[in-house]
Amino acid sequence: MSPLVVVVGPTAAGKSDLAVALSRRLGGEIVNADSMQLYRGMDIGTAKLALAEREGVPHHLLDVLEPRDEASVAWFQQEARRVVDDIRRRGAVPVLVGGSSLYVRAVVDRLDFPGTVPEVRDRWKARLDEVGPEALHGELARVAPEAAAVILASNSRRVVRALEVTEITGRPFVATMPPYESVVGDVVPIGVDVPRDVLDERITTRVDRMWDAGLVAEVERLSEHGLIGSPTASRALGYAQVLAFLRGEITEDEARELTIKGTRAFARRQDRLFRKDPRTTWLRHDAETLVDEAVALVGAAT
Repeated sequence: MSPLVVVVGPTAAGKSDLAVALSRRLGGEIVNADSMQLYRGMDIGTAKLALAEREGVPHHLLDVLEPRDEASVAWFQQEARRVVDDIRRRGAVPVLVGGSSLYVRAVVDRLDFPGTVPEVRDRWKARLDEVGPEALHGELARVAPEAAAVILASNSRRVVRALEVTEITGRPFVATMPPYESVVGDVVPIGVDVPRDVLDERITTRVDRMWDAGLVAEVERLSEHGLIGSPTASRALGYAQVLAFLRGEITEDEARELTIKGTRAFARRQDRLFRKDPRTTWLRHDAETLVDEAVALVGAAT
């Protein structure tokens, strides 16, 4: 059975390019683990590779949800593991790539999802409406500080879920995270290492390119197809800021600057979470031998 190759790192590190190059060398197929690239039509703001940029490498779990749909980690876990199994059965190498530590770990490790109790969830939703996202995040920090440290206050859906799980299980939400131990066979986690100052500049360049490529028009178009009020997609970096601009709450320049600032903060959290995994080998993003080094790591595992 071929190993599961996992390419991780912060936003704008170059994960997608490395994953494509690796797949071409290994006979691999890519499995998306970016929670926002699941959404159909959210292309510019998620830096989704265009068809030509995929260089003929099959990509799975892209464009599988409508913006109005709510992404579920439990659903993603089931679908991604099914795809990984199918790729392996066909003799190819699955390459899981994405910036969501939770989504990656949901595929690789023993991550079980507590059920939901509608009455409890509805009560926390009502509490959110009553006190607002910042105050609710403060309540999470008091009962589950480790969870609050990795969940943005603006991600009210996850805050509500964390409070619900904490109440249902009697344990802090983060305590349900499993040890770093694969349940899907051999895994080769590869991290793309970018110095912070370089990454900050890359993020600025990426956001500028998104604006030049028509991010505002993309958000306007998606607003007619369920983006506004959607439980997950409307909170995506870039999309949330453009929606605020379109509502007249901020200027377009402010939307762009807030997107840059938010993406930089998000990238730092991504990097911090991924570096907790002792299995990951980190490779310099600008090394001339980057792809060769990555291929060698996979070869050593087979």
